Amino acid sequence: MNRRDCLKGLGAAAAWGGEEAPAQNKSTAADLPLVDYQPRSMLHAHETHVARARYPLIDFHTHVTFGPNLKPGDKIVFNDTPENLLAVMDRKNIRTMVDLTGGVGNGLKESIARLANAHPDRFIVFTEPWWSRTNEPGYAKFQADEIQRAHAAGAKGIKVLKTLGLYLRENITTGPLVKIDDPRFDPMWETAGALNMPIAIHSSDPEAFFLPIDRFNERYEELHAHPDWSFYGRDFPSNTELQEARLRVIARHPKTTFVCLHVADSENLVLVTGWMDRYPNMWVDIAARIGELGRQPRAARRFFERFQDRIVFGTDATPRGAQFPQQFYSDKLYEIYYRFLETEDEYFDYAPSAIPPQGRWRIYGIGLPASILEKVYNRNAARALGL
Repeated sequence: MNRRDCLKGLGAAAAWGGEEAPAQNKSTAADLPLVDYQPRSMLHAHETHVARARYPLIDFHTHVTFGPNLKPGDKIVFNDTPENLLAVMDRKNIRTMVDLTGGVGNGLKESIARLANAHPDRFIVFTEPWWSRTNEPGYAKFQADEIQRAHAAGAKGIKVLKTLGLYLRENITTGPLVKIDDPRFDPMWETAGALNMPIAIHSSDPEAFFLPIDRFNERYEELHAHPDWSFYGRDFPSNTELQEARLRVIARHPKTTFVCLHVADSENLVLVTGWMDRYPNMWVDIAARIGELGRQPRAARRFFERFQDRIVFGTDATPRGAQFPQQFYSDKLYEIYYRFLETEDEYFDYAPSAIPPQGRWRIYGIGLPASILEKVYNRNAARALGL
């Protein structure tokens, strides 16, 4: 069954709460494949064009480079030139981009040389754990020492991908999955705290990624297009198990700052609020999650007000042509983020994409006051990074 066939008639069923529509309401319109459905809103709502951030911005979550994940070696891939990125940055009032996936070893040195050293104050580079060596004897000490070397070379923080918890296995790619709170990583967490290097950690994904890909899944289109993003079945831990393991790490290392990316990988602001109340060393970024925040604008604004000192701006942006085309560096991408944070506009797109990439909804601005906006745009990230 191809994608067009399996999406036929989905709109008619959805309109009646998942049940088949009464016969008299059926029409040829119900045969329109959902993949071809691109409705134009008839709502007449105020539109604000925010061309530049109100305050100079630190984008805490970008991917200028990508290094190896579970493969040995330390080659680094530059997704774009710094010069191309600087043009976007200057237009959109972006003071600094943080390249989270700066790599390890010689790859990290190259990232730092071409970005942070060549363009001081405009680029910051994070290192990553050396995943391909986790099953070697003495790894715990090696990884802690490697963080020391990365810091000396100029790395400002550590990015922990969802590799840990969802992909890394005892024999790198085979055997049982390695748990997030595995004690072999404790020296790394402690070293990061001692060196004031924040941990940017991504441990889970939206709840829908852990559910069956069926007609009840609000991210059906996204998961149908990317079935490898699904963690339903097999031996993957649940979303709750991943979150609880990360919380145990945060609790064990209170002197280390953990910036939990994508609003702590959760759409549930009640849960995230409880976690952040409990753990003062837990922060969040908003990268690739304004689609979630913007459909609960009142709750989102209260969340920003409550944790205004521990929220940082991020986009998860990659250069054009990379894995996520809806998140490439562009004027439009940043303007949507600015509109969400700075205005009270209603019912607008959360991504520069013809079809919403995460789900078929639109968002509302939260109109943050200047005092909170400046913290989210730059002051909080500057404090976390020691700038």
